[in-house]
Amino acid sequence: MRKAEVYYNGELAGVLVEHHRTLFEFVYDESWLADPNKPSISLTLPKSQSIYTAKSLFPFFFHLLSEGVNRQVQCRQLRIDESDHFGLLLATATDDTVGAVTVQEIPAG
Repeated sequence: MRKAEVYYNGELAGVLVEHHRTLFEFVYDESWLADPNKPSISLTLPKSQSIYTAKSLFPFFFHLLSEGVNRQVQCRQLRIDESDHFGLLLATATDDTVGAVTVQEIPAG
């Protein structure tokens, strides 16, 4: 299992979890939910106390990843399997993404 904190403009918005490559969860942070001025991170993940689940990496997060040759180069340089979308997200979406959302791995343990 791997986990990541999801930040919106540098503020903790929620947690993304990969249980295995076919089960993912996203849940909003309680303080993010409590503030009516905080937006949802995506139209496909509206603010809710529900735990969102998916059988593959949520499309919103998947689209933070590079494509084509850039993805191949990143995977080769970072030694990440090209099919490990969550691993690539953890390695590349830490600070300079398109949009306001970044992802920081929560170390296991």
